[in-house]
Amino acid sequence: MPKLTVHDAKGAKVGTYNLESTDFAPRINKQLLHDAVVMYQSNLRQGSHKTKNRHEVSASTRKLYKQKGTGNARAGDKKSGIRRGGGHMKQIKPRDYSYSLNRKALQLATRMALAAKVRDDAIVVVDKLEFAAPKTRDMAAIIKTLGCADRKVLVATGEYSPNVYKSARNIAKCSVAPAGELNAYSVLSAGKLLVTTAALDALKTKSAGSVKAAKSGPVKADSGKKVGE
Repeated sequence: MPKLTVHDAKGAKVGTYNLESTDFAPRINKQLLHDAVVMYQSNLRQGSHKTKNRHEVSASTRKLYKQKGTGNARAGDKKSGIRRGGGHMKQIKPRDYSYSLNRKALQLATRMALAAKVRDDAIVVVDKLEFAAPKTRDMAAIIKTLGCADRKVLVATGEYSPNVYKSARNIAKCSVAPAGELNAYSVLSAGKLLVTTAALDALKTKSAGSVKAAKSGPVKADSGKKVGE
């Protein structure tokens, strides 16, 4: 079984951690990961875009020139959509882009994203992250010492830690989340995952039952069809 090196806050090796990609997911479905990422990105959109139609544009309603005798095409006022400064004929209105995939599909996508990081050797393990008080300088030093400063890094802790969060929130390209709040988008968008051993334990425990069920094969429903067909 592959072993990951466990470091302390100063970068020294203090042990190893047994972990392989199949601990999170037996296989990686790229289409599911793509669908999950597109959903999270869509939910981040404000949807506040708007353009004006000819009834909302502020301008004179006077006819530009007489109907006949000029040789020009017929024209009404300057608010027409075919004229510069006029209203949009196909108006863009505010809309809600958010939607949701199946809950189990999103949970599976998160496990597959973690499995992909394990496969790509993009996980750095630290024994613990503890701060008596918020210290951005100390957090930045830990990230640099562990070789995560050159890429976007996601720091995962076992539980929510206010001091860890406050120490990292002012560092560029660095985000913090407890293990229970990770999702496929946050994991895949980070170049490196800096995780504590407590966070890995929580993730493995949470994934254990799902991985065992996936390896046991598809379950037959009452209709005689496989689940998911």
